Amino acid sequence: MIFALRFFPRRLLLLTLAAAFHSGLAADRKQFSTSTSLSAEASTLTKLLDEMHYNHDNVRSTDYASVVTDYMADLDGQRLFFLGSDRAKFNADYGKNIYYNTAFLGNINAAYEIFYIYQTRVEARIAWIFEQLKNEFDFTTNETYRADRAKSEWPADVLASDELWAKRLKFELVQEVLNKKSPDEAKTKVRKRYERMLKNLLEIEGNDLAELYLSTIAKLYDPHSTYFSASTYEDFGIQMKLQLVGIGALLGVEDDICIVKEIIPGGPADLGRQLKPNDKIISVAEVGGEPIEIVGMKLRKIVDKIRGKKDTPVSLIVQPGDATDSSVRKEIIITRDTVKLNSARARGAVFEMPVGEGKTQPIGVITLPAFYGPADDGDTDAEPTTASRDVARLIEQLSQQGIQGLVLDLRRNGGGYLTEAIDLAGVFIQKGPVVQVKNFAGEIQVDSAGEDRSRDPRSPRSRSKTPAVVANNQAVLPTPRTYAGPLAVLVDRFSASASEIVAGALQDYGRAIVIGDSSTHGKGSVQQVVEMKQLSRQLALSPQKTGAVKFTIQKYYLPSGASTQLKGVVPEIVLPSIEDFLPIGEADLPRALVWDKIPTSTFDGEPLSASVLTPLRQLSQDRQAQLEEFTYLRKNVDWFKARQEQKLISVNLDERKRQKSADDAFRKQMKAEKERLSKNDYPFKTFYLGAPPAPRIKAPKKPDDDDDDEPESTGDENETYVKVDVPLRESLRVVSDAIALAQKKELWASNRAPLTGKPKTGG
Repeated sequence: MIFALRFFPRRLLLLTLAAAFHSGLAADRKQFSTSTSLSAEASTLTKLLDEMHYNHDNVRSTDYASVVTDYMADLDGQRLFFLGSDRAKFNADYGKNIYYNTAFLGNINAAYEIFYIYQTRVEARIAWIFEQLKNEFDFTTNETYRADRAKSEWPADVLASDELWAKRLKFELVQEVLNKKSPDEAKTKVRKRYERMLKNLLEIEGNDLAELYLSTIAKLYDPHSTYFSASTYEDFGIQMKLQLVGIGALLGVEDDICIVKEIIPGGPADLGRQLKPNDKIISVAEVGGEPIEIVGMKLRKIVDKIRGKKDTPVSLIVQPGDATDSSVRKEIIITRDTVKLNSARARGAVFEMPVGEGKTQPIGVITLPAFYGPADDGDTDAEPTTASRDVARLIEQLSQQGIQGLVLDLRRNGGGYLTEAIDLAGVFIQKGPVVQVKNFAGEIQVDSAGEDRSRDPRSPRSRSKTPAVVANNQAVLPTPRTYAGPLAVLVDRFSASASEIVAGALQDYGRAIVIGDSSTHGKGSVQQVVEMKQLSRQLALSPQKTGAVKFTIQKYYLPSGASTQLKGVVPEIVLPSIEDFLPIGEADLPRALVWDKIPTSTFDGEPLSASVLTPLRQLSQDRQAQLEEFTYLRKNVDWFKARQEQKLISVNLDERKRQKSADDAFRKQMKAEKERLSKNDYPFKTFYLGAPPAPRIKAPKKPDDDDDDEPESTGDENETYVKVDVPLRESLRVVSDAIALAQKKELWASNRAPLTGKPKTGG
């Protein structure tokens, strides 16, 4: 039976059911209020941004009115639940007074009031969905659905919303049927999805809303400023230090039960060999304390209870994943310890490049996922774990293998500590300006490699501890030994911030050739992270944990004076890439800062000359035109581009089956081509800092896991370097070309071969 949403009596019935459904939940609703501490944080945050943010002169109190729409979009990113009439009412009720209420009164009640309406809309819509799922659906129409509604308008009223959701529901059901579900199974799957959404909605806390709302305010100034709640701030520190204190297990929640998803190698759980993937954690207790049942608890709260101080035991009551009797329980006591997250640590390899006549040429690759810095405590290494020192250690290992050139892989490296970028550039240029920074007053400071910044009050080293921009306030370590051999830097659209500083500086010096996507991300700003306790005496005296603010304090510029903001670093050799067709650059972010330029600094270097760049670029272009792997890559790029441009998706089942069949055939063909081309991959040997990491112990994936829309994996599980990595293969060949060009001394500049550092004295 085909159902019709416009049939007036039925629509009245559905609205009545929705209202009844909502009233049933209303009694269980949480009512949020702003604590005295949170009110002080809100006021302090707004005043700090107003006075200290780099872009504060360009944000007026009247601009705060846009917080209403931005916050609505944060709650309802696909513009599915709110109505256009809601937006008009919120603007009228709250838009004019947001700045005054937040800055002077610490009042963020608008965040809660807007959420209450969102909750009402979601509950009513899900009640409507449950009723619709009782009907039969017509999948033979020629209707289409816009899958990405992030930039669409909210439906004007309930009737327009019903029309939108009629298509949305068909779209979801078709997705499930295409995923080998029967119509009834598809309905069940969709129903469970929205039951889960309802549950998640009821678990939202006031602090979650405050974080979202205050972050929306911060993003008025630029897209990289934000507010961290106390728990998010803790997680941020873990990410920057690559370590946490805990048991070393990744957890998830399924049907209200906490499940062990993964055991981190080398962590306490791994060493104890008692806790295993798929085990269900029922309760948590400090040893000797009362067990706290965690069934039905939010994952964030579960993690907080399991984490704790180093060297303290925690007791877990566990239902073993392989138990045939669901009543089986066992106690596991694990002593918390520092867990190092080595998956984000630098690693290296030596690739054997064929150079004809059965000979090979060893070229090194160092992959750096982030510019991480030293931890405050718990790091017992002989030398602190930092990005620059790890790269220097790896260079030493690779040099002992006789490498003749090096590729520094900064793909998907989103940045990190500014001082680590400066120190890392110093590994390759030894001395000289790496980055210039300008504050909102127009004052310019030049930060150079190879100089002691510990006593310079203007230096990033001398500032307070601020993850993501400056290293910890401690003694400057000795400069790592330098590498003077041929060098290429591999980047992509995800290479941002500190990655762009290093790639751009080495490009300015002519020290490396940059290879990759059409440009890097384009983030040319410096952020500082400050805990709210440091900004307010009232908060400093409070026993409660406070959040933190990350805000932009400077823009940075390359030694040449060019900003990387918006434009990024443009590689000398550009390769075909799917990422060039994704809206993932700085220019795609709202309220991004503008591009500009300042005077050049004085440095001993210049970009690669045409006599070097032209032959290297031509050789690469010839390969791109001739080699099968580039044909394979372009096929993937063209297919992806076509899919990206397909904004409207059919909800006609036969049409979708035809498209899926074509897509499946294409993927099968590409997989076969990849397997065939992988036989040409260059042999390599990997190098790690310490013992090679053991494979992560993961729970097996369930058949009904919601991963249908996940992109195809770029590599095999636990594989260090993926098969047919075309950009990396081409980077290795470009370095090999540069080594060959070095035989032509007429191409040398400043008494050095192309892409190399200055020769040592007497060398």
